[in-house]
Amino acid sequence: MIPRTLFDEEHEIFRASVRRFVEQEIVPHHADWEKAGMVPRAAWLKAGQAGLLCCNVPEAYGGMGGTFLHSAVVIEELARAGATGPAFSLHSDIVAPYIVAYGTEEQKQRWLPGMASGAALGAIAMTEPSGGSDLKSMRTSAVRDGDSFVINGQKVFITNAQGADIIVLACKTDPAAGYKGISLILVETDRPGFSLGRRLEKVGYKAQDTSEIFFSDVRVPVSNLLGVEGRGFYQLMNQLAQERLVQAVKSIAAAEAALGWTIAYVSERKAFGHTIADFQNTQFKLADLHAGIAVCRSFVDRCLEQHEQGKLDSVDAAIAKLQTTELLGRTVDDCVQLFGGWGYMWEMPIARAFADSRMARLAAGTSEVMRQIIGREILPRH
Repeated sequence: MIPRTLFDEEHEIFRASVRRFVEQEIVPHHADWEKAGMVPRAAWLKAGQAGLLCCNVPEAYGGMGGTFLHSAVVIEELARAGATGPAFSLHSDIVAPYIVAYGTEEQKQRWLPGMASGAALGAIAMTEPSGGSDLKSMRTSAVRDGDSFVINGQKVFITNAQGADIIVLACKTDPAAGYKGISLILVETDRPGFSLGRRLEKVGYKAQDTSEIFFSDVRVPVSNLLGVEGRGFYQLMNQLAQERLVQAVKSIAAAEAALGWTIAYVSERKAFGHTIADFQNTQFKLADLHAGIAVCRSFVDRCLEQHEQGKLDSVDAAIAKLQTTELLGRTVDDCVQLFGGWGYMWEMPIARAFADSRMARLAAGTSEVMRQIIGREILPRH
């Protein structure tokens, strides 16, 4: 492949330390976490101590003061190992940026140091049972009552909910105003009226807890408002480019890992007196996958460069997310086929990758939503 020029020596030193941490502290325990259905807090604290959390949070708030490229290193190394359990990227690169971008000084000082250390876990709550990508239709409400908001409603598919200490909640502060009535509010999970629903049993990502959450007259101070009241929709849209880039970085790294496992397997596995790699079908399949990954990798790296410069727009992020997640799905499906029956056994990393990869086309906006974003950009407006 074309050499990557995105990362400098300091990034590669960081990558080596992240890789050691993943191999020593995550991979040996991941199967147990899958059975338990969540990652223990002790693992988060170790990750925080090792500098894997909130990489691009400023040092003044407990982070390492790096950039999103440091976050990308963590995302890639977890994906390379097939470690889908720890939701480090959601916590660090989706939840924390809302507080960095829109939080008051008090909110930043209160929450970011704990998030960087792993002592405080974050989650974000947007999706509701009645709608996913259609944020305008959300029903969860926050009604002003003096110096408080009183919150009622429910959310679903909330990652990290079981251990979360703080939730960035998208809700309606003005139900009559449509998307202009959406606000973001920080909700501590120990407040009366907040409750966890069942931990949902997913097809993949089995070590990553995902739950329903409920709000019944949950009272929070007005000072918990994140940013400006009624600007929540715009705040969400501004952050979604990075969220989609997270999925793209993760997906291309996971596809590279799946291809690597498959090349190693077919080079050793024999059938009809030959290795599976000797057959033309195998060579053609792997060549197509390698070529697709190489092209997507170059585009994702270019998007990372643009993001570092503050120039990544929503359309390019949607293209990256669409292409890499669709490629990942094709890659793991073809790789399972080349593994044969063993590819369907849970003990094999490729089988777990097959189950895990399907979520990529749903998270951070479905493939259909990505196509809609791209289509609106390229078609003439009437």
